[in-house]
Amino acid sequence: MDLKSPCVCVAMLMFWSGGAKGESQSGTTYYVDSAGGNDRNAGTSPGRAWKSVEQVNRATFGPGDHIFFKAGTVYAGHLQPRGSGVAGHSIIIDQFGIGAKPRIDGEGLNRETLLLYNVEYWEVNNLEITNTGQTREPFRAGVRVKLENFGTGHHIHLKNLFVRDVNGSNVKNLGGGTGITCENSGARVKSRFDDLLIERCHLLRTDRDGVAIRSENNERGTNWHPSLRVVIRDNLLEDFGGDGIVPRGCEGALIEHNVLRGGRQRCDDYAAGIWPYSSDNTVIQFNEVSRMKGTKDGMAFDSDGNCRNTTIQYNYSHDNDGGFVMICGGRSNVGNIVRYNVSQNDAHRLIYITGPVRDIQFYNNICYLRKGLDAWAIWPGGGGPGEATAPSGYAEYVRFFNNIFYFEGRGEYHLGEMQAIFEANVFFGNQVNPPRDPRALTSDPMLVAPGTGRDGLESAAGYQFKAGSPCIDSGVDAGWNGGRDFYGNVVPAGKVPNRGAFEFPATVSRSR
Repeated sequence: MDLKSPCVCVAMLMFWSGGAKGESQSGTTYYVDSAGGNDRNAGTSPGRAWKSVEQVNRATFGPGDHIFFKAGTVYAGHLQPRGSGVAGHSIIIDQFGIGAKPRIDGEGLNRETLLLYNVEYWEVNNLEITNTGQTREPFRAGVRVKLENFGTGHHIHLKNLFVRDVNGSNVKNLGGGTGITCENSGARVKSRFDDLLIERCHLLRTDRDGVAIRSENNERGTNWHPSLRVVIRDNLLEDFGGDGIVPRGCEGALIEHNVLRGGRQRCDDYAAGIWPYSSDNTVIQFNEVSRMKGTKDGMAFDSDGNCRNTTIQYNYSHDNDGGFVMICGGRSNVGNIVRYNVSQNDAHRLIYITGPVRDIQFYNNICYLRKGLDAWAIWPGGGGPGEATAPSGYAEYVRFFNNIFYFEGRGEYHLGEMQAIFEANVFFGNQVNPPRDPRALTSDPMLVAPGTGRDGLESAAGYQFKAGSPCIDSGVDAGWNGGRDFYGNVVPAGKVPNRGAFEFPATVSRSR
């Protein structure tokens, strides 16, 4: 290969740049190099690159334009590019060359390091973003995407970003802080996102929160204008101060294949791992949430107020101080499904159903407590041990079936006046005051190696059955059950399913 060939150089440049794939290039390509560039340059070749983010901010970009930052370079300042692309011709930010992601340090001098304000059709890839000030400040963020009196903002994709060390406030009601925040507002022109993607990003030490979608148009009946096609996928969040991933004001948001480790590390108010608010038809699946700290919530998953038809499925939750899942928010929260999840050593309140929420199906989940760990298996409002119980009402139309509660520690049930039906569940081990279940099993479910899960969904394989388990083909039919189990095996509709999260014993070959 002739590395001096112009054709080869262009091909290698496009190979090194991750964001250009999938969009036709019809605009101008600009280069930024803090080490070798000059802001008096045209910026249209690596040898005539711009030097600073300020020069990028002076330009107005158009459909198909590309802005390439040189790998391994560092910039101080506030990046706020202008202009919009069109369908099929987005404006793309990426890196060129081989090496570390270009780093932009906000230094806490602005509320965010990267701001996309009232623009659409942008793709931002392969940047490192920090925003550390001398003191914590409310509303500080690493990346902020904001629509204000804009209407619908299309196709904002944030991919392969490393967002770290954002020291916003850890107090929610003072404004908090966020690694990546997407906000839509406007009394004059209702605004929302359509095709918002946050994918393969790594967030580290972001305070207060990791990823948040915030909307002022999420009041059902008076100001309901939800964002559409929101996908938050394949991200890693570590050591965040409060909440992990929170979509607000969305229709059909998909939150999948994310890993959250070590949340609620520094806040004193309530926070959980992944939870929608005022959103419809949210799907939360294939995520792993672990080591949420504290019991002011502190659970892995939550379906919160004004949500309809939230589905929480195929997730792995472990070692969270506050528990596995909460469903709350009163009568505005309707139609939750929690199925085929594995919870290991989630403490305090494994399942917390508070207030008069309605229509919940909780089935084919496995909840395990290690020896020496005490928890409320199901708690219907108020708090936990030593806390007042003063719910505004109890849940209605709740059904638990085909679940396995396997407690080597101690799990106590308190249902209050919850309207709940239990059928074909397994209550094995140290069960205190288990609910009435006419088809309950209390014998050993014969799991392969319960309690051996570690980090990673694959490590939950110990919750499969041994051959001959009494859980096999002894559950009740859920009707439509999602069509698959925790590891992707088909669960046929109309067939008597297993109890628990796996359809086949470990000795049977599985599809993944």
